[in-house]
Amino acid sequence: MAKAVVILSGGLDSTTCMGIAQHAGYELFPITFDYGQRHRIELECAKKVAAHYGVRDHRIVSLDFLRQIGGSALTDDAIDVPTSGVSRDIPVTYVPGRNLLFLSIAASYAEVIEATAIYIGVNALDYSGYPDCRPEFIEGVQHVLRIGTKAGVEGRSMQIETPLLHWSKAEIIRNGLALNVPYELTTSCYQGGEEACGECDSCRLRLKGFAEAGARDPIPYRVSVG
Repeated sequence: MAKAVVILSGGLDSTTCMGIAQHAGYELFPITFDYGQRHRIELECAKKVAAHYGVRDHRIVSLDFLRQIGGSALTDDAIDVPTSGVSRDIPVTYVPGRNLLFLSIAASYAEVIEATAIYIGVNALDYSGYPDCRPEFIEGVQHVLRIGTKAGVEGRSMQIETPLLHWSKAEIIRNGLALNVPYELTTSCYQGGEEACGECDSCRLRLKGFAEAGARDPIPYRVSVG
């Protein structure tokens, strides 16, 4: 069975990628990053998702220096998570270099275990303006993997898979529900409470997606703003 490394945050998008990769017939090797994020509850969600899919190896990798350098509302407690609505500008929840680091480490792991795919739940449509969620970013990293890894130089495939890249949040949810993705085990809230806040960008996009998909979000919210 071919192997796939799945970058698993414990959120809706990455968990959908788990379902898609499983449906594609891959043996799943999820990797989760502990980067000192404010919403640390997602680490527990990632563990539950990995257990749900019965994986034999779930790696949790520490990147706590991202909290040490700060610069994001997700890694610096002095910066508030915005709750005023989704903006198309790059928000303060952007974590500098996060997806570049995630993909680099995932590629190292994939090369060692001879995985042929790396799944990441980036989305260029319903997202909060992050530059590392765009097609050109993924294309750039894919090029680097081809020329800068042993696997790439030797012509062995290590493909970055981004199945959600051009889907709306509603399309992501519909496809996930068709695959019985366990959304009840996930979180998307940037605040990190036991109940999702319902007001941050990520909550708003998730709630909008479920509403447009004609489905009920199975996780609890403190405030539901739609």
